[in-house]
Amino acid sequence: MTNTLHRYGDAESFHDDFILFCIASTGNNDEGAAEKQRQFLRICAKHNPANMGNGNRATFQPDRHLNPLAHWNRDVTPDWEGVIGEAKKPGTTAAVFKTREDAEAALKEVIAADLGLSVNMSTSVEGAKSCAENCGLKRHSVEYSLGFNDPHDHLPNSQVVKLATMCGHGMVSFNMARKMIDMVREGRRSPEQAVTTLARFCPCGVYNPARAQRVLEEARDHSG
Repeated sequence: MTNTLHRYGDAESFHDDFILFCIASTGNNDEGAAEKQRQFLRICAKHNPANMGNGNRATFQPDRHLNPLAHWNRDVTPDWEGVIGEAKKPGTTAAVFKTREDAEAALKEVIAADLGLSVNMSTSVEGAKSCAENCGLKRHSVEYSLGFNDPHDHLPNSQVVKLATMCGHGMVSFNMARKMIDMVREGRRSPEQAVTTLARFCPCGVYNPARAQRVLEEARDHSG
């Protein structure tokens, strides 16, 4: 089970969204797993990830030492080494890729490394099947999300839901996603600025800034 199953959208909306997880099993293969998970992250860092995380911190980090005036202009250079170095105990490590080619290249190298840990991919069903086949794997299972049931029509629009549900733990609120869409539409912030703001709320590193930027640009360009 992975919280990324709650991502909202049809299959086509995940053409730039491929997530690899590496997870240890407590009491079974967790001894020495932290170094193996750091190795997993090092492999992923070589293949143009859009984001990475170790369960406690991701690429786009909040900073308690910055005041609100610096919020929109802080350095957003990816800190892959920071994420890797802080994976000090077994847990969940993840990387998200914006192209299938990058995801497949990382997966092939992970397979060759034979880490002895559970690795899974989250994307559209057909996208995962295609990646597995191209990497010489036979898919052994599929997990689905049953989607959203909203008989009283209380959910916000699809763009807000797409942005918010990329953090499966609910750390990106609907109101924050809506605010970023409004600010981009009004020209007060660029899609890039809005994306890095949203991504900072997701410590797992599975928030996809590339997909989020596309959603924000679509919202801006079709605002009427």
